[in-house]
Amino acid sequence: MIGPCELCGRETHLTRHHLVPQCRHANKWNKKHFDRRAVKTDLLLLCVGCHKQLHALFTEKELERRLHDLPSLRAEPEVQKFVEWIRRKPPGFKPVVRAARTER
Repeated sequence: MIGPCELCGRETHLTRHHLVPQCRHANKWNKKHFDRRAVKTDLLLLCVGCHKQLHALFTEKELERRLHDLPSLRAEPEVQKFVEWIRRKPPGFKPVVRAARTER
């Protein structure tokens, strides 16, 4: 699917990002705090670069517990810095993303 990325706004090929990572759907904390249908259907349409960067910056647990909506993702300083950078790139640009995941 081609369209605007919900993080950087570039018009390019999009991927689906589950706001609550699929690998976290079955855990008890998730079942207690989120609606079952919403967990499976709440998605963001992101360009490949933004999607890979989110998974490189944050653990699945962080994405589930702290960053499960668009405003909280946009508020993260690392995401803001990346979005400012990638917005200046052409639509077909796919950055090399290095894993920067650390325990917080």
